[in-house]
Amino acid sequence: MRFAHMNINVLDLQRSLRFYQDALGLREERRVEKEDFTLVYLGDGATGFLLELTWLHERTEPYDLGECEFHLAFSVPNYDELHAKHAEMGCICFENAEMGIYFIEDPDGYWLEIVPERA
Repeated sequence: MRFAHMNINVLDLQRSLRFYQDALGLREERRVEKEDFTLVYLGDGATGFLLELTWLHERTEPYDLGECEFHLAFSVPNYDELHAKHAEMGCICFENAEMGIYFIEDPDGYWLEIVPERA
């Protein structure tokens, strides 16, 4: 058994695609278009893990993310460079300097943890 993908639902597919490409360098791997919904699978080019963005075409109200006690984490080799980029983008929502990590928030309110690659 191995992980395949994780799903999140988004309100504006194009806005989310731009964010994940600009903020994290994720690229579209494949797409499924149906009458009522679209699925877009994003990859990092290094692992087989995919992030599935689901866009329900008729949905207009924001998703209830509960207490936001879940997140997806990204291990990055260029932590300081990305931190500066994310600060410029204005998407850093929480930072724990003691632990050496921070979180960014996507357009739908999902938190994404950024951790430095460790040897």
